[in-house]
Amino acid sequence: MAGERVDSKAASSWKNASAANQAKFHLLELPEDFKPTKEEEALVNMYQTIRQFERQAARLKEQKAREKLAAKETEFKQSQASKQKKRRRKRENVPAASGDDVSDGSSAEEDYSSDEEQDEQTLHDRRTAKLDALRDEVDEAKKAMVADAVKQETLRKSHLETKETDISTGPSLKRKKLEDTTSEGGLLSNMKIDTPPHEFSERLNIKPWKGKTLFPATPDETQWTPPEGVGSPNVGAFLVELPEFDITKAQNGTGNNTIVIKFHAPNDSKRFSINIAGPGHDDFNSVLFHFNPRQFERGGQLVVNDKQEGIWGQSIALPLSQVPLIFGQEAITLQIQINGDGFDVFMQDKHCVRLEHRKELPSKPCSLFLQFPSCDDYGSPENWMVYRAWWGNQPVMAKGDLSDVAGVNSFNAVHPRKLFVSGLSKISTQTEVDIRRAELERAFRKYGGARGVTCIVPTNTTFAFVEMESDRMADLALSEMSSKYRLNRARRSRHEALQEERAAKEAGGKSEDKAW
Repeated sequence: MAGERVDSKAASSWKNASAANQAKFHLLELPEDFKPTKEEEALVNMYQTIRQFERQAARLKEQKAREKLAAKETEFKQSQASKQKKRRRKRENVPAASGDDVSDGSSAEEDYSSDEEQDEQTLHDRRTAKLDALRDEVDEAKKAMVADAVKQETLRKSHLETKETDISTGPSLKRKKLEDTTSEGGLLSNMKIDTPPHEFSERLNIKPWKGKTLFPATPDETQWTPPEGVGSPNVGAFLVELPEFDITKAQNGTGNNTIVIKFHAPNDSKRFSINIAGPGHDDFNSVLFHFNPRQFERGGQLVVNDKQEGIWGQSIALPLSQVPLIFGQEAITLQIQINGDGFDVFMQDKHCVRLEHRKELPSKPCSLFLQFPSCDDYGSPENWMVYRAWWGNQPVMAKGDLSDVAGVNSFNAVHPRKLFVSGLSKISTQTEVDIRRAELERAFRKYGGARGVTCIVPTNTTFAFVEMESDRMADLALSEMSSKYRLNRARRSRHEALQEERAAKEAGGKSEDKAW
């Protein structure tokens, strides 16, 4: 009867599943008149019996695990109690009785704290004794090393005091006979002596047949310094001719192309400069190359530039921190090499900067001119000493990748339509700027065509720029208006050149589209 009740209950639960089981097993609700077959009833009963057996097996497994854990815990406690009793008996030097119960842990618990303290004290004493023994060994080893060193030093001194010229006390100790230093090839001849400030280094390979010594011209001259108390750069300046310059030969490195200067700039020097000009320079009113280190300007700068008809061009300013030390050194070697691209500047064999040609050099052989000014354009004195100067031929030094050299691939050319108006009165307010712009636009109106001229008037300056309609109009204005204004050709910036190139490309593209 009990089995029948279980079976009917199982069938009933299977037939009428709970909402949770329906959701869990995705069961559908059976109709009320549904009756399972005998096979289905037997299968349901078997599943119910299996679940009961599984639950019973899980309970038995859990009970067995708990019993095993309790046994292990009891065994661990007994082992700890036995160890405590053995340690206590060893300290008391009392032999263990054969009939003692190892499971008795009550006495061990009573003496546990005192035993732990005694164990720690004993361990500390052992460690202290071991450290003392190690210290004694180290001290003995040090004493032995000192004694051995004293013995070796005594032996070495005894050997060195002997009169023998060649004596050996071992593979690493040998006294060599001193050679006579007074004969040729002695000690003085083998000493390495630095190059004197007044001479060029041998590594520069400067030979008499390769060029000409510009300074000193006579044996009495030792150095050149700018004179004091002058108000013009040309008064008292050093001026020398650079003969036999041919740009064609300079490009391929076969003609005179290099200036080498050995100089000293004192630590308190503010500035000095070097100018190179071509034929017809008009007292250096036109300069092809200008070299000007300035120690105290904007943290120290090396400025290179050019000047055309009294107007300085766009300078290239390089921080002095990026070049070898110039000021305060005993002597510096400066090399200026002229090639087809421009003037390359080398200091202490480092390529520092390049000033690309801004004016076409003479195509025929001619002479250039080297100048060391006595002061700047404003009368500020220059302070440096020139020991030696040389002009001649050297192999081309600018080789390899020059993208990191300042001034390389820069652009600066004469603008075909823009004029530079200088010598004007200084203006500072916006009203004065507007008045000057109107004055220049009215004066150059006829050279601007239908749109008129474009005037650029910067504030706090004494110059302005006027752009004409065409190249021919710019030439005409330059010839007709020079009596009223101080006019020169303006320089075209790289930005303006790029704009013109872009406009030319766009114009070419439009013409191709129309042709298509």
